[in-house]
Amino acid sequence: MSQDFEKRTREVLQESTARLDGRTLSRLTQARHAALDQPPPLRRRWSLVVPAGAAAAAVVLAVVMWSGAQQGVEPGPVDDMEMLVDSDAPDFAEGEDLEFYEWAAGEIET
Repeated sequence: MSQDFEKRTREVLQESTARLDGRTLSRLTQARHAALDQPPPLRRRWSLVVPAGAAAAAVVLAVVMWSGAQQGVEPGPVDDMEMLVDSDAPDFAEGEDLEFYEWAAGEIET
């Protein structure tokens, strides 16, 4: 259906341009060339700048991480995450001393 629409639209446009005089066709061609010579709109320029900015940000991040690794500085894990993955940490899910943990959590909040 889309191809039929495009085909019919092209035919109608070609028929309408065939009826135009040479002077009008020349003016339309000049207007088209003038429009193409205009600088791109601001939105189009931003679409060119944003990917370059993202690439630059990725490079900066990589350099910062690489320089930190060279100095022996490792990014520290969050304490809660460290506790969750620690195999020696108490297992809160089994229910051992659950009342104690509830009491301790309440004491911390107050």
